[in-house]
Amino acid sequence: MDNRHRQAVGPVTVAALYRFFPVADCAALRDALERLCRAQGVRGTLLVAPEGINGTIAGSPEAIEAVLVFIRSQPDCADLDVKFSAASAMPFHRMKVRIKREIVTMGQPDIDPRASVGTYVNPQDWNALIADPDTIVIDTRNDYEVAAGTFERAIDPATPSFRDFPEWFRRERERLLGGGKAPKVAMFCTGGIRCEKSTAFLKGEGVDEVFHLKGGILKYLEDVPEEQSLWRGECFVFDQRVTVGHGLREGTHTLCHACRRPVSAEGRESMLFEEGVSCAACHDERTDEQRASARERHRQEMLATARGRAHVGAVLADKAD
Repeated sequence: MDNRHRQAVGPVTVAALYRFFPVADCAALRDALERLCRAQGVRGTLLVAPEGINGTIAGSPEAIEAVLVFIRSQPDCADLDVKFSAASAMPFHRMKVRIKREIVTMGQPDIDPRASVGTYVNPQDWNALIADPDTIVIDTRNDYEVAAGTFERAIDPATPSFRDFPEWFRRERERLLGGGKAPKVAMFCTGGIRCEKSTAFLKGEGVDEVFHLKGGILKYLEDVPEEQSLWRGECFVFDQRVTVGHGLREGTHTLCHACRRPVSAEGRESMLFEEGVSCAACHDERTDEQRASARERHRQEMLATARGRAHVGAVLADKAD
């Protein structure tokens, strides 16, 4: 059974998807997607831009399939890239379809992943590539994602946003690549979309041997047995599960609702961690007044939960890979 029909087994099916394709009328596509998702009881976030579609949605297997059938019916969308996983409960609070200038923001208008990208590497072949000492391995994700887990030997650019990646590479290029024979560069991200742009960017910068993990970390964690894996830690995902591990099982991290960073079990033992108020990473970034306000908001959320009602403050910040 191929990937387009293989869905995860669980109460809720989660589908992370993207496709670069020319969208002639973003507003029309947005409206059609929003109507369909709401009618099917699907929740999550989808981003629509002139360059394509990106996002993560969750719902029943039948509802997710209905949305995917519609997206694949769009011109040049038959090969929509989808990664399936399962959740024990609905991981999103609502459904949002937004129009953006880019489906993943890099801020490099001349980059076109449809014209030039790096060489795709299947998960089964990834270990050999990144274990090669002549390969430079770069994690293209944001710093808070890397903190939850990454591959052995991977370089962390420590960038707070994907938009910062081009500046980081240009600044570090000489140190990374040197003046001799250029090494191979292997890059990876959560689902693959950021590497479509980052490898296209490096190709545009004159780097020839550029590779990226096909299907991203999620596909690797799904396909590669844990005993053979070079992945260490868990993978941050942009929904209420927070992280997933090997086999795409739900992870152990929770979310700091003050800064939206993942917090490990060890992090929750820190004296600076206070549920709904702060974690060790953000405690010193906030004033006493801000922590007091967060404390009151968290109290209201707990009261709303006890009464069986959702509270607006409990909604996870929407992001997409």
